[in-house]
Amino acid sequence: MTNKKQSKELNLSKVAIVVIGNEILSGRTQDKNINFIAGRCDKIGLDVQEVRIIPDVHRTIIKTVLELHENFDYIFTTGGIGPTHDDITTESIAKAFGIETEVNKEALERLKKHYKNMDVELNKAREKMAVIPKGSVLIDNPVSSAPGFIIKNVYVLPGVPKILQAMFLELEDKICGVTNIKSLNIVVYSAEGEIAEILNNVQQEYEEVSIGSYPYFRPPNIGTNVVLRSIDDNLMRNAGVAIKQKLVENKIKFDET
Repeated sequence: MTNKKQSKELNLSKVAIVVIGNEILSGRTQDKNINFIAGRCDKIGLDVQEVRIIPDVHRTIIKTVLELHENFDYIFTTGGIGPTHDDITTESIAKAFGIETEVNKEALERLKKHYKNMDVELNKAREKMAVIPKGSVLIDNPVSSAPGFIIKNVYVLPGVPKILQAMFLELEDKICGVTNIKSLNIVVYSAEGEIAEILNNVQQEYEEVSIGSYPYFRPPNIGTNVVLRSIDDNLMRNAGVAIKQKLVENKIKFDET
């Protein structure tokens, strides 16, 4: 389902996350989905390169989806596929690709079964959750039955964290990631600015290894977590050796974890 535009550093498929919801932008709701999706993508070998938080506005959703569609392998959207009037994600994404929506028979059957088991009426508002762009692939919802959907390289998911998490885990087998990513963590007991040149020089030598530096401040200790990632274990370890040699030469203390 993707065109495989690859990330240079790790040769991974590129991901963008789009959080759709006025409630996030207003601060009334705290987003929990970005961290979850990014963490799962890291585990299955997808490279999250961009996150956007946008309002429930048709033109903004359309513009954002079309722009990201051209530049990323996977776009995961969250929010805006519920039963209320302000849930406009489905309609907007359909318009972005010039595709009509329809009552998806399979989605409707799932909803009927779910609400019957709960002894709750499947009213017109709830039936809205069965309206899906034509030709979309449904994303199973093991929690509340209302499915998400896949259209081109856009994966449309709900905003409720518990439901999104269950759906994403069900979805992972259908996503083409690289599962053999290796990582190495070096804890350096020095400020990031003191080792920036060392990391820069090693990065230039090992372009196929992703080297990230993450400073920490735990009074009275100041340090930097250096994280190396690659699909080539030997290359990553060689880069790690190069960093450690430079740290030793500069009498900078470190531990490898």
